[in-house]
Amino acid sequence: MSLSRFQADRIADTLRVGFEETNVRRSIQIILAVILASLITACSASNLTPSTQIVRRAIALQATQTQQELSQQLRLESPSLKVNRVKVTSQKPLTIQDLRAYRVQGNYDYTLKLSKRTVTQKDNPFEVYLQRQTEGKTWRLAQQQREENGSNWVTQLVE
Repeated sequence: MSLSRFQADRIADTLRVGFEETNVRRSIQIILAVILASLITACSASNLTPSTQIVRRAIALQATQTQQELSQQLRLESPSLKVNRVKVTSQKPLTIQDLRAYRVQGNYDYTLKLSKRTVTQKDNPFEVYLQRQTEGKTWRLAQQQREENGSNWVTQLVE
């Protein structure tokens, strides 16, 4: 059985189209796999270190507590504090109480509202220790307390 030139060309075209469709499908599958892998990596990596928002809240928590202690000692009304800008310059991993944590350093700006005036301070250095909880959903501000027989970490939730 012999094929005419027309039939041979038609079979060749059908095979070529099928081959091209297979290559297109394969390329699309590879591209989708790469995009999916990138998204999974990006999502998991973003939760590994504390966000700027978490760092801002931790600075505000730590600074507010310090302001309250000073106000109590001086018997003054506690001022309102707002952290405006945070620039992180260093995040170093460590372990606190067997959980992953970070020593975060940088600079921040804040506004302090006193009873009769408002004060803004720029480029204040900060250092906070942030501990990631086991389930990975929350962060805690860790502060080292010096004691007679060494030191102990005290943590509180950063909201």
